[in-house]
Amino acid sequence: MTEPLKIGVLLSGSGTNLQAIIDAVRDDGLPVDIVRVVSSRPDAYGIERARAAGIPAVALNRDVYADPEAADARIVDELRDAGAEYVVMAGYMRKLTPVMLNAFPDRVLNLHPALLPSFKGAHAIADAYQAGVKVTGVTVHFANEDYDKGPIVAQRAVEVREDDALEDLEARIHEVEHVLYPQVLRLVAEGRVKIGEDRKVSIAPVS
Repeated sequence: MTEPLKIGVLLSGSGTNLQAIIDAVRDDGLPVDIVRVVSSRPDAYGIERARAAGIPAVALNRDVYADPEAADARIVDELRDAGAEYVVMAGYMRKLTPVMLNAFPDRVLNLHPALLPSFKGAHAIADAYQAGVKVTGVTVHFANEDYDKGPIVAQRAVEVREDDALEDLEARIHEVEHVLYPQVLRLVAEGRVKIGEDRKVSIAPVS
C-alpha cells in the first residue's frame, strides 16, 4: 500500500481545489495527508474548509508579505514543522521566492487555468476567452523562479464553445481542475512523476 504523501496546501481564496483534494482523500482513497493549510489572506474561505476537515490552518495577512522572503521563511517553518514533503499551491496568489523553492526543490506543484506556455499570469481564463481561442485548458506544473514556466506534469484541454459566456468557461475549467489535481497528486504519491535532466516530466507506468 502506498504511504500517504504529506502535503502542505497554500491558498488565497475560496479553497475549492483544497476541497477537491479533501474529497478525493475521503471518497477515492487518494493517498495524501494534508498536514497544514496556509492562507495568504485571513478572510479566505479555504481556511474554513480546512478547519471543517480537521486540518490545521494558518492565516497570514498583507503585513506579513511586506517582506516576501521573510513570509516564505515563516511558511517553510510551518510546513516543515508539520512534516510536509510537498507543497501544493491551490489558488495561491503570491509569487514564491527562492526561500520556498530551495526548501522544497522540485516539490512545489502549481495549478494554472490555461494550457501553458500560453496565457500565463493571473487572468489566464479571461485572456484566453478574449483571444478567441477554440481550446484552452488546465496545467499542473512544478513551480520555479520563472512565473508559470516550471516543468509541466499534466494538462487537460477544455473546449471554448460558441455560446460560452466567460462565466461558463470558468466553471468548466474549474471542474477540470478539481479532477486533474487529485489525479496528479496520486501519481506523485505513487512515485511515478520524474523530472529528467532535460527538465521535462515523465510519468512511469504502473508497476
